[in-house]
Amino acid sequence: MAIHIHTPDEIEKMRIAGRLAAEVLDMITPFVVPGVTTEELDTRCYEYITQVQNAIPACLGYRGYPKTICTSINHQVCHGIPGPKKLKSGDIVNLDVTVKKDDFHGDSSKMFIVGKGSILSERLVRVTQECMYLGIKAVHPGAHLGDIGAAIQKHAHQHHFSVVEDFCGHGIGRVFHDEPQVMHLGKAGTGIELLPGMIFTIEPMINVGKPETKTLADHWTAVTRDHSLSAQWEHTILVTETGYEVLTLRSEEQGSI
Repeated sequence: MAIHIHTPDEIEKMRIAGRLAAEVLDMITPFVVPGVTTEELDTRCYEYITQVQNAIPACLGYRGYPKTICTSINHQVCHGIPGPKKLKSGDIVNLDVTVKKDDFHGDSSKMFIVGKGSILSERLVRVTQECMYLGIKAVHPGAHLGDIGAAIQKHAHQHHFSVVEDFCGHGIGRVFHDEPQVMHLGKAGTGIELLPGMIFTIEPMINVGKPETKTLADHWTAVTRDHSLSAQWEHTILVTETGYEVLTLRSEEQGSI
């Protein structure tokens, strides 16, 4: 398995791409309200990426994907396609954004609670974000990929939630989806050793019910088989000489990771 070690110049370009992805999520946040359609959110992101950032929406046309962002609502796990559906109060929705700039990709996603959420949905969204943060904090030179998965799995199971096994994080750089695969469950001390210059996403998908998923007839949208709620958060992470750097850190998260 060939895992790319990024040069200082490549890392700087990844910082730019990561910052742009974070800015898209910051920009779109005020518009995620009851009554908005996911198509409207997608259009705003497309216009911002292409016209303001002078960048490329990496998902659009990727393996035939028809939109700029992924919008996954309630029991949708990932890869939901934006459309005419209006969000309503109580929905939870993940917006997944990937920006390509100067051939490099920044990939990040954020959960939103639309209007007033239930106690269960609020807890799921919070615990899933905590899972991601714990996975990130396990990153440092000499650690192993299994350390990331173990930290995420332990926290999810402590809260009686399950971890989706069908999808995982991934290496990223010039290539959108590269090696290594980053599983969100596992055993500490196992798997590939982390080295400075590696860049990958950590993007746990956590379900209220069972972990099994299925893909709908659109060939993209993954949902929980038992129709239980699902949540996901994602950041792009650089392994540094002393630990990690979150390349897609949003303004609201400064000082929190």
